[in-house]
Amino acid sequence: MLLSSASRAALAAAKPRSPEPLLAAAVLRRRQIAAGMAAAPASSAPAASAAGNREAFRVAVTNTLERRLFYVPSFKIYGGVAGLYDYGPPGCAVKANVLAFWRQHFVLEEGMLEVDCPCVTPEVVLKASGHVDKFTDLMVKDEKTGTCYRADHLLKDFCKDKLEKDNTLSPEKTAEFNHVLAVLDDLSAEQLGAKIKEYGIVAPDTKNPLSDPYPFNLMFQTSIGPSGLSPGYMRPETAQGIFVNFKDLYYYNGNKLPFAAAQIGLLRVREFTLAEIEHFVDPEDKSHPKFRDVSDLEFLMFPREQQLTGKSAMKLNIGQAVSEGTVNNETLGYFIGRVYLFLTQLGIDKDRLRFRQHLPNEMAHYAADCWDAEIECSFGWIECVGIADRSAYDLRAHSDKSGVALEAHEKFAEPREVEKLVITPSKKELGLAFKGNQRMVLEALEAMSETEALNMKSALESKGEVEFKVCTLGKDVTIKKSMVSINMEKKKEHQRKFTPSVIEPSFGIGRIIYCLFEHSFYQRPGKAEDEQLNVFGFPPLVAPIKCTVFPLVKIEKFEVVAKKISKALTAAGISHIIDMTGNTIGKRYARTDEIGVPLAITVDNTTSVTVRDRDSKDQIRVEVDEVASVVKEVTDGQSTWADIMWRYPAHTASAAEEEEASET
Repeated sequence: MLLSSASRAALAAAKPRSPEPLLAAAVLRRRQIAAGMAAAPASSAPAASAAGNREAFRVAVTNTLERRLFYVPSFKIYGGVAGLYDYGPPGCAVKANVLAFWRQHFVLEEGMLEVDCPCVTPEVVLKASGHVDKFTDLMVKDEKTGTCYRADHLLKDFCKDKLEKDNTLSPEKTAEFNHVLAVLDDLSAEQLGAKIKEYGIVAPDTKNPLSDPYPFNLMFQTSIGPSGLSPGYMRPETAQGIFVNFKDLYYYNGNKLPFAAAQIGLLRVREFTLAEIEHFVDPEDKSHPKFRDVSDLEFLMFPREQQLTGKSAMKLNIGQAVSEGTVNNETLGYFIGRVYLFLTQLGIDKDRLRFRQHLPNEMAHYAADCWDAEIECSFGWIECVGIADRSAYDLRAHSDKSGVALEAHEKFAEPREVEKLVITPSKKELGLAFKGNQRMVLEALEAMSETEALNMKSALESKGEVEFKVCTLGKDVTIKKSMVSINMEKKKEHQRKFTPSVIEPSFGIGRIIYCLFEHSFYQRPGKAEDEQLNVFGFPPLVAPIKCTVFPLVKIEKFEVVAKKISKALTAAGISHIIDMTGNTIGKRYARTDEIGVPLAITVDNTTSVTVRDRDSKDQIRVEVDEVASVVKEVTDGQSTWADIMWRYPAHTASAAEEEEASET
């Protein structure tokens, strides 16, 4: 998304690394909307305690993730690089499972066309899309050392610190800081700079004064070919590869709308994986044939009116939200519902998931409506998925730049006389009046709705000029009658040609995975006093390993059975590990619970074995020849553990079997 934080990267300062969300942490913008949280207490003690608990929880999670090799800092033997991480074996498996479910849930379910485009993108493409000029974050510099910081991050951290630790805050100041956090993404460069000066915010490392905020382009520039004469960039989003292929994809789809194209790809703004869908639809008909499938879903939503008035997110029915106009159209609402189902089925807690509508200044001038799926973790509420109605902006931009019409058509049974709105800006007059801003004014005029254009026409005819808001400039400009021609013309047409609108769900995969880690993590008492054992309660769908096989004791007859079961599991396509070490069964259970393995098979007999559920620790007894099919039923989601418990006899574990280890 052009101006969405799901496609942005932070410029990392050179300082010691602190635990951050896996891969995406230094890449995707962290956002915490204070208006969606409880008001800060009068005393700072409870808030400070809560902050301490969040930090302790985060440390427990990240320590476990690194120790069990879900991920490790990249280039660790050289000291690492802030924001770069390597997935280890279980982390790779979780990521692969998340992406496999994404393909199943969206690409297969919706019959999407999947593409795979290059990471390196020619400059002309990103010039047309607006990324070269607009893909920026507001930065400030330490005026003495030159170290760069995200301006919004400094302001956010200052306000949060005051709310959590300053017990002398008046109710008015508390409300002010909460309001700043609520509208942080809506602040202009001038407003951010004014707040930084008002609060006396200085460089965190040196306490030196800071420069005024300035835009910093986030893309990595490169050149294509040995001559170095063809400039390019590492792509900041995967969407543009889909847009420039629209004509071929439309033909492949039988020249029919609607259709959707999808892509999973690596981005180089820092570095993270993005999965994007571009659903092309007739701008005059944004209904969706499957909207009824999700219309009864109810979940936390955070409309812009709630944010701007300091209210909290609230549960809304998505069908009602669309019918009342809170969500712009059915197709956008359908994908919001599908994203909710995707995230909750992965294992995201539905009570810590909300959909936040973009504030006015966050939205590009061409966007009809935008919502972010935000997940609460120990860092606060962070954006993980953006769902936007981008209108027809991208296809029009590439049509204009390339000269290739990226259009769809609807053939009429009989010719129709139609009245069409024609907006013709005068490039010469706009250039004389607005000089370097000519293009942004021209684009805004061409993007007007019919109602807006007719209102402008009426005002120009009566007054000769009109004030017109250009969102990309952040101000109103004066449009005179000589600058634009607006007319309704009658024509006979055999078909209707139009530029499709696009609904775009954009998924930050690394950020989703980190939130899944936190939401799945819990601790339970061990055998020793004050001992806490770590457990990742992943749903079988995303668990890195589906089951383990343990001979109860290290004897040949049990090892033979364990190998037979392992072979059957492999044939069934079930990821598993076989542990023939001499450790106690309790220690082996604890080690596999800690990496989230949902089922454990213990070989204590040559004809039947026990199967243990990770979370309940309940066990059943199953015949050796049946155990692979039972495990597959559960891990494929065909049956729940509760279903299986009804069909097989329970096994009561001995004290030795359930011994929990003090060391894992």
